Amino acid sequence: MHLSELQTKEVINISTGRRMGIIIDVTVDKDGKLKDLILEEKRGAKRFMASKEESIIKWQQIVKIGDDIILVDTRNITY
Repeated sequence: MHLSELQTKEVINISTGRRMGIIIDVTVDKDGKLKDLILEEKRGAKRFMASKEESIIKWQQIVKIGDDIILVDTRNITY
């Protein structure tokens, strides 16, 4: 799977049901394995004036990658 394919999927937090944002980047370890998803979430009523906030989702937090969405669980993760 390519980064461009991941970027078309919505990221949903299964513990809250909330849309978390869009994938803008990823980090990989020295072996080339996917480590984190970097998300951008727009906040505010109007998109052109919305503030942008970044968050990081660890690979271990991903529950399922489907055709249209990525389900993540942000509860009880140990690093």
